[in-house]
Amino acid sequence: MKKRLSAIILALVMLLVACGGAGGNNKNTSNTGNNKEGNNATASAEKTEESVEGSLTAAGSSALLPLVEDAAKSFQEKNDKVSISVSGGGSGAGLKQVSEGAIDIGNSDVAAAEKLDEAQAKELVDHKVCVITMAPVVNKAVAEKVDNLTKDQMIGVFTGKIKNWKEVGGPDEEIVPISRPSTSGTRALFEQYALDGQKQIDGSLETDDSGTLLQTVADTPGAIGYLALSYLQEENENVKVVKLDGVEPSLENTYNGKYPVWGYEHMYTKGEPNEVAKAFLDYIMGDEYGKKVEEMGYGVTSKMTVER
Repeated sequence: MKKRLSAIILALVMLLVACGGAGGNNKNTSNTGNNKEGNNATASAEKTEESVEGSLTAAGSSALLPLVEDAAKSFQEKNDKVSISVSGGGSGAGLKQVSEGAIDIGNSDVAAAEKLDEAQAKELVDHKVCVITMAPVVNKAVAEKVDNLTKDQMIGVFTGKIKNWKEVGGPDEEIVPISRPSTSGTRALFEQYALDGQKQIDGSLETDDSGTLLQTVADTPGAIGYLALSYLQEENENVKVVKLDGVEPSLENTYNGKYPVWGYEHMYTKGEPNEVAKAFLDYIMGDEYGKKVEEMGYGVTSKMTVER
């Protein structure tokens, strides 16, 4: 009987040991699986998207030029296998070149339909990157007496009906409007919203380079011109901004709808953008770079309380 009892006890002990070993093996198998998942997660976290590579060309609006140049520099620092060439030339030129396939992106202050025929415009894809505000500026000698013009006075000055600053309360000085070429999107936008659609007189001084225009106004007695706020971020004692109907050109007044001379900035591609162009457009309109948009004098589209 004792021998039989001992045999039974021994069998039970061996059974328990066997079950414990199996449980241990299951536990070890589970740990191995968890480690594998952990390794996969680590590998996934360490893996980053490959940067794009290739070349990109963009041209057009001089008003948008500072933003595109800055974004291109920043983008290339993050994507060292990308080469981006950016130039001005005016909205009309940029739209024409992208329509012809000469460049990848055409930058414009106005919609493509305003500069191209219907068939050409339909081939282009619009990417609205920001809002632009256009401000009239005068030579400092004029600004000592004239810091505001009514809409009618602004129209008179730029259409040549008002020829001397004394007619609007300024010095006895001939008015010298600095004109922009017919291809200029800045001119088209200013004529539409500041001059109620009337055409600016073509003066003897003409440029579509905003930096050159700013310097020309600074150097020319009696001069008046207009350019984007992005060119007025640094103080220039020889040039002063003029209010329109008592409203100062500013981002705040653009956002709230008080200042009317503004428009969207467009970056057009012929058809859907290629890989490099898409990556660049996503970057310039993304949250990371978006922080710099206002710093450079451009408006954020989502902050507008009025639409066009």
